[in-house]
Amino acid sequence: MSDFNDEIMNNNNSSDDSEDIVSFIRSPKHFGRMNNPTSAVCIKGPCGDEMEFYLVINDGIIEEVKFYTDGCISTIACGEVAARLAQGKSINEVLDISPGKVKQILKELPQTHSHCSILAVCTLHRAVADFLLKNKF
Repeated sequence: MSDFNDEIMNNNNSSDDSEDIVSFIRSPKHFGRMNNPTSAVCIKGPCGDEMEFYLVINDGIIEEVKFYTDGCISTIACGEVAARLAQGKSINEVLDISPGKVKQILKELPQTHSHCSILAVCTLHRAVADFLLKNKF
């Protein structure tokens, strides 16, 4: 496990941002799979981690979001942040979510794990694209 993962899981960091990261990891509200989503996709990142996003979309609004990953702590945290940012938002608002925004929220995300934020946001955007293509929105 990396020093970052050890530090986060042991909660040895005193900053408020670290506590936020710990909450994203220890009790992710959006982690899990979903039955009968409006849209579902899976992407495998260059590091080998897989990320899945499940969306329920009604009237162009993301009503429910779930994600699942077999990845590291950083991937879980990035997936949770992306899901929280998408919950209750319009399709256009979700398409404005960027890996930079995820990294801004997870200030302690090491540069070596930046690809986790890209994987999370790309998978979220792909789920939106899947919906748009299926529904000719």
